[in-house]
Amino acid sequence: MSILAIAHRAGNSLAGLQEANALGVDVIECDVHHHLGRLEVRHLKTAGPLPFLWDRWELVPASAPRLGLRELLEADRHGTTFMLDLKGRGTEVGLAVARLLHDIGHHRPVVVCSRAWTAVDTVAALDVVHPVLSARKPGELAALWQRLPGGGFHGVSVHRSMLDTDVVARLRRDVDVVMSWPINDVSSLDRMIDIGVTGIISDESDVLSEIVRRRG
Repeated sequence: MSILAIAHRAGNSLAGLQEANALGVDVIECDVHHHLGRLEVRHLKTAGPLPFLWDRWELVPASAPRLGLRELLEADRHGTTFMLDLKGRGTEVGLAVARLLHDIGHHRPVVVCSRAWTAVDTVAALDVVHPVLSARKPGELAALWQRLPGGGFHGVSVHRSMLDTDVVARLRRDVDVVMSWPINDVSSLDRMIDIGVTGIISDESDVLSEIVRRRG
């Protein structure tokens, strides 16, 4: 089976989109937030009333330009398959994504994933959407066993620390694709392939290029 090369967070900027497409990856992932009535594509988080966006090692003024999901989709010239990682705990972001895809007449397949599974549920009925449930913690993985059977999900995205051969085999009984992250070196890539993972989510261009190279 061919292994999917998934460029982690590459869709969070137009430059990242262009670079990932140049590598020849299969899927480009981006983080989607619903903020003040707008769908924004960014990894950085808001800080309530404070005037900045933040992550563990980064602060950015809240006034800095923010890429919109509509802008990202309309900028694509390569027929990219996007993976939209829906952020937030409620259904608002999923509903907003469903409206946007309908309004712009988006007709290419879109992978939609989230650790907030109700958000995925709100957009899963669209014909173009491939719904994926994400799990980062052991409790979330345990809950997958209840959700997956008969659920019609395209795939799962599970943190590498929770995967082994038996877990992957069990997941593949119910979904087409088992993805894992972060796979940022070749030894981790080889281990994931050996245990049966079929989608590699990586931040590193060397790893993504290696997947493409091995396909010939």
